[in-house]
Amino acid sequence: MKHLIIVTVLFMTGIMSAQSNYDKGMQKAFDLWQDNKWTEAEQLFERIAAAEPKEWLPNYYIAQLNSLKTWEEKDADKVKTQLQKAQNYLNDAMVIEKDNADILVMQAQILTNWVAFDGMTYGMKYSAKISDLYNKAYALAPNNPMVVLGRAEWNMGSARYFGQDTKPYCKDVEKAIELFANFKPETPFYPHWGIEHATSILKSCNE
Repeated sequence: MKHLIIVTVLFMTGIMSAQSNYDKGMQKAFDLWQDNKWTEAEQLFERIAAAEPKEWLPNYYIAQLNSLKTWEEKDADKVKTQLQKAQNYLNDAMVIEKDNADILVMQAQILTNWVAFDGMTYGMKYSAKISDLYNKAYALAPNNPMVVLGRAEWNMGSARYFGQDTKPYCKDVEKAIELFANFKPETPFYPHWGIEHATSILKSCNE
């Protein structure tokens, strides 16, 4: 699942020749990420975030990188460090950009990773908050496919945990796929990930 998301995270439209330093830096960071140079990409995002205090996206992607890294990390101390770093940078993004559905989804994913890391400790603590975050994001942006997909996947996971049928949420995954077809990010660097993951989930729905 990690690699399915990365593929679409890294799909960015071409940038016109007149680029600002911010544009060039962001494009270079994505190029490094695409080349699997995660550390170099993260460090560049950090430099951009420091140089561009009014831009929320560098902070968002630092949070996403650290969130994604925990999926295959076995060292508990590293997981905690990565998730705390993700949270710190997402907090910075929240200060810059208020009531942003993409940020709310990323917050939900960070908390979900805490639950995945230690369900006994964080399941009761964060489950209701994660649901609230997805519902708030959906209220803000019901046609954002990443919002619809994240909300559907969380609901499916919750249903599975309680022994309930996950099929009712498959229609939401179908809706997310339909929304991806016409989704246009506000800029080349806005979040635009998840179509492959949505397709994979829908395939499992039909098995």
